[in-house]
Amino acid sequence: MSKRTERLGSEFRKEISAVIAGPLKNREPDLKGLVSVTEADVAPDLKTAKIYVSVYAATEEEKETSLGIIRANAGFIRRELAQVMRLRTVPVLTFLADDSFEYGAKMDELFAKIKKDESGEHD
Repeated sequence: MSKRTERLGSEFRKEISAVIAGPLKNREPDLKGLVSVTEADVAPDLKTAKIYVSVYAATEEEKETSLGIIRANAGFIRRELAQVMRLRTVPVLTFLADDSFEYGAKMDELFAKIKKDESGEHD
């Protein structure tokens, strides 16, 4: 990844987070939970970008609904970005779920259980 695409990815993460937290949340009252933009993978030709988001919601249903709202409003988010970023063209955005935090929490839980089981056997 070039320095430029890394820098743009960082800028996209910041700006997309702001759009989701502000204009999109105002426009879509069903958007629930805490949405975190974890990564923005911008293609070298700047035509496309994969945006990874984590949604922390009370239920799995709310999480899926919020992710669906974000995906459905990709064009709106792109237009908002075009107004704040100084680029000739803003890439087409594809939103993907980032479940790495949940995966990490599950692994921590499993390791804790293994450690507990091992310490219980040695008593």
